[in-house]
Amino acid sequence: MNSTVKAAGAFGKAPSVTIPKAKPGTNLVTKTLVTGTGAALGSKDSLVGNFIVYDWSGTTSKEISSTWTAGAAPTLFTGGSLLPGLQTALVGKKVGSRVLAVLPPADGFGSQGNTQVGIKGTDTLVFVVDMIKAIPGNIAAVPSTTTFNGGKVLPTVSAAPGKPAVITIPSAKASTSLIVKPLVKGKGVKVATGDLAIVQYTGVVWKTGKPAPFDSSWTRSSPFGLTVGAGQVIKGWDDGLVGQTEGSRVMLVIPPGDGYGSSAQGSIPANSTLVFVLDIVGVYPTQPK
Repeated sequence: MNSTVKAAGAFGKAPSVTIPKAKPGTNLVTKTLVTGTGAALGSKDSLVGNFIVYDWSGTTSKEISSTWTAGAAPTLFTGGSLLPGLQTALVGKKVGSRVLAVLPPADGFGSQGNTQVGIKGTDTLVFVVDMIKAIPGNIAAVPSTTTFNGGKVLPTVSAAPGKPAVITIPSAKASTSLIVKPLVKGKGVKVATGDLAIVQYTGVVWKTGKPAPFDSSWTRSSPFGLTVGAGQVIKGWDDGLVGQTEGSRVMLVIPPGDGYGSSAQGSIPANSTLVFVLDIVGVYPTQPK
């Protein structure tokens, strides 16, 4: 039954998906509907893509999410953390491809399902994915070494391509307002609210005065994607990224009010000022409204 699922339409446009009004089978089905001509997606690469996904339960199906909705942006499928069925369906396919994947529970969220989006452990998922761009885990926006001397007020930064930035905190007190300091100005498109921004980043806590990062995308060997302004990250990121350009390297000094406030977060003490150095690897605008 799973092999009878169909999808029609051109790459880059919302597909028309037909799912039979019958119970799904237990087999994983993948089909390349459009064959691209770009680079093949590696097993550890992340993928920028548009997608639509349906929940197929019993003899009925319903759309769960789609990036082809007006005002929505593409998404980042993070390398190494895809659902098993999507890993099988997408790895090795070329950028520019449209792929249909029918995932039984064993190749999706498993018997536990996903209660956040209402998927039961017995539900089958139907994806159509347009593969826009493959992104290696060590990609950097700025191809040259950057050194910034912050003097006695701002942190000093040394950053080399493909490696975490080294951030040195001064002895001065941290600013009580958000500071956005471009270190390298990229020539790409500007980040706007609602866009998908893909970044590589390193973050340190001002209070500790230590250069050791509390978090870094470089150590996970995969970039980070966020919809700017959607509240997926702290306010300092949402505010600080808007207006910056693709290809830039930017330092954000984020006071507690734009960070985690009076709440401790793991190794981050309460009321901490945070310092991030971000490479803006890619910017993908929203669908027209």
